[in-house]
Amino acid sequence: MNSAVIDSQGVATMSLPSARLRKDRTRHMKERAIEGLLFLAAFISVFTTAAIIYILVSESLDFFRQIPLTDFLFDTQWTPQFDDAHYGIMVLLSGTVTSSVVALLVAIPLGTIIAIYLSEFAPFVVREIAKPFLELLGGVPTIVYGYFALVFLTPVLQMIYPDLPGFNLLSAGLIMGVMIIPYVASLSEDAMRSVPMSLREGSYAMGATRLQTAIKVVMPAATSGIASAYILGVSRAVGETMILAVAAGMQPNLTFNPAEPGATITSYIVQVALGDLPHGSIGYQTIFAAGLTLMLLTLAFNLLGYYMRKKYREVY
Repeated sequence: MNSAVIDSQGVATMSLPSARLRKDRTRHMKERAIEGLLFLAAFISVFTTAAIIYILVSESLDFFRQIPLTDFLFDTQWTPQFDDAHYGIMVLLSGTVTSSVVALLVAIPLGTIIAIYLSEFAPFVVREIAKPFLELLGGVPTIVYGYFALVFLTPVLQMIYPDLPGFNLLSAGLIMGVMIIPYVASLSEDAMRSVPMSLREGSYAMGATRLQTAIKVVMPAATSGIASAYILGVSRAVGETMILAVAAGMQPNLTFNPAEPGATITSYIVQVALGDLPHGSIGYQTIFAAGLTLMLLTLAFNLLGYYMRKKYREVY
């Protein structure tokens, strides 16, 4: 029950317990409002993911009612817009895998070396300056990387390989690797920096050099974080669109030779989405089947990353 007291001027005021109760009630309402806002943010994320999956699956089911799954998986041609239509996703997967492998051959070694240097060798001032610039490299629009590959890197490569066509998976993959370096380097460096200094000091006490300590002590201790960085790099390479759409040629070609032009799943989706195919046609529905394939591929890499984090994670 609220109580009141009479001050020296005869004015009734609320007692201290009642004012404290009102303050507690206001704070409780604010906390509930914050909880509701956080729940809404989480719900929007889950709802958006579920809606994307629903659209991809429902449209893909309409596609597979007309095209057998075996043809989709094992046909060696991809000509959905031709009179003699073929729907072999392997053609697009070959371009995706080839460009991703080229990109990862650039991003993983260079990203790991940069992470080792920043974590174990770079002075504090150098690290504080270099890391923001490195992360800034990841913020460059991918369309800029694409045109850089087309107008600069491809002519340079043609000086070395004169038979290299103007559109090819090699230049696109190399530039894509440069784009992925900040993701691999930054996350790997964070994982290495989280390793306790006591492990390094113990290694130094046993007579190991800084390089030996970095490779044989720090990297094994940060395996889970480094593996997560690699998996993120793989997912980023598989899902890249504009670099490949600009520099790789968007020509469906079943090849694992990076010196040839090719199309990837993402570049094909861009090509069809900007075309004149009518909504609901079999040609239009191919983008959903291709998108579902890409989503399953990315999901597999994410599950692999989760498994490796869980298996090799060290808690200090």
